[in-house]
Amino acid sequence: QVQLVQSGGGSVQVGGSLRLSCATSGSALILADMGWYRQAPGRQRELIARAGWSGETYADAVKGRFAVSRDNEKSTVYLQMNGLRPEDTAIYYCRTTWGRTDYWGQGTQVTVTS
Repeated sequence: QVQLVQSGGGSVQVGGSLRLSCATSGSALILADMGWYRQAPGRQRELIARAGWSGETYADAVKGRFAVSRDNEKSTVYLQMNGLRPEDTAIYYCRTTWGRTDYWGQGTQVTVTS
């Protein structure tokens, strides 16, 4: 069973930064096809970043502020979030696709205060 464990959420003031982690105990290959999502109160879940071995894409709302990176030795994918805004407040989820199945992290709360 593939398990994704998230960490790095918290509360930060406007303009601050956070780095979210999404890790698996298995091979880094499990994280080859990654997505980062968020769900704000009263809103639908939205895709904010997608990352594969060949590169990554970002939603307009986060482009230029968020970046995905990897540490294959730790089987971990990161989401670096800079210049945070109140509208970034949401629960953030990572997702990987492995063996034609989607696996999701447990989610982590990010709160941006003004």
